[in-house]
Amino acid sequence: MEDLRRVLKIITGKPTVDGAGVHLVRVIGYHDTKDFDPFLMLDAFDSTYPDDYTKGFPWHPHRGIETITYLVQGHIEHGDSLGNHGNITDGDCQWMTAGSGIIHQEMPQSSDRMLGVQLWLNLPAKDKMTAPKYGDIRKEDIPVIRENGSTIRIIAGDYKGTKGAFEGNYVKATYLDVEIVPGNEWSCPCDQDATLFVYILSGEGSFDPSGIEIISEKHAVLLDGGNLFRVKAGPQGIRLILLSAQPLREPIAWGGPIVMNTKEELDLAFRELDADSFIKK
Repeated sequence: MEDLRRVLKIITGKPTVDGAGVHLVRVIGYHDTKDFDPFLMLDAFDSTYPDDYTKGFPWHPHRGIETITYLVQGHIEHGDSLGNHGNITDGDCQWMTAGSGIIHQEMPQSSDRMLGVQLWLNLPAKDKMTAPKYGDIRKEDIPVIRENGSTIRIIAGDYKGTKGAFEGNYVKATYLDVEIVPGNEWSCPCDQDATLFVYILSGEGSFDPSGIEIISEKHAVLLDGGNLFRVKAGPQGIRLILLSAQPLREPIAWGGPIVMNTKEELDLAFRELDADSFIKK
């Protein structure tokens, strides 16, 4: 039986400056964790002015989460305390499991346009201290499906039997990048009880069966429960990121770049940073 998801909340986000001076929009964050569980934070960036982002995110720690950086357009150099280094460029995605602890830097390079998002995905309590690792997802490895005026890039999870370029080891999240031509409708089956939201990169669309309410770009839309997601593109078409996963329903203790389950675990992480014992061998 078809159970269509309906709009629960529309979020604009707040312009902010992070890192060493990067201008971005914090779409969801600390105060949204209950509604968006297991997704913790979504930062969106879109600029044609290198001064907005080239100061970057110098060395900083993470523990207890996964950070997922997806670039529609742009270039980011990265490196970490484990000796890893590399580049994220147009259409690439990096899925970093911080786990027990990592210290890294992300330095956007001057580009014609820097367009993308970084998502923080919570780790279950039992996996908070797992070994850090990377999932480097290249544009050419992301399956692309074209159907009825829609283009679906399957970054992670599964879409109608086609597996994405990546599968999370801890939270089995679905991550799709979807483009729909003007006036067309696109639907996607989904788990009934999973958290599901979209972020509109460009264009506009309706997520209401009546088609009355049009939601424009640079907004996040949280949907209620149901086994079917549907959107109708507006006159400019629409490009959106769809994110879905089962909620963890666990306590959250969040301090800056570290997210644990208790204040004691959080305090320990910062003591270890001070004592230079944060990185586990």
